[in-house]
Amino acid sequence: MLKESPDLNLMFQALADPTRRAMVDRMTRGPASVSDLARPFAMTLAAVMQHLKVLEESGLVRTQKEGRVRTCRIDPAALRTAEDWIAERRTTWESRLDRLGALLDED
Repeated sequence: MLKESPDLNLMFQALADPTRRAMVDRMTRGPASVSDLARPFAMTLAAVMQHLKVLEESGLVRTQKEGRVRTCRIDPAALRTAEDWIAERRTTWESRLDRLGALLDED
């Protein structure tokens, strides 16, 4: 059983926001500058930076400044942590539902 960690809680908290999920979705296609990430949203660059800070603090995103451009990219290991947690719960519930179905079929 996977141990819940504060990092996992921060990841799900970060992903709870639709704007941040959209940013993560964009970064799954490759690294992106802050300007590229901000383009589809009707918000200030400062607001975009706040969203990126939450993603970075959760461990889902890494940023690197190269000259005047800050590039953001997904941390695949962090996504795997969240994916593993979800997969474990899915396996548990599928097993429980299979047992319930078998029990109902007996009657």
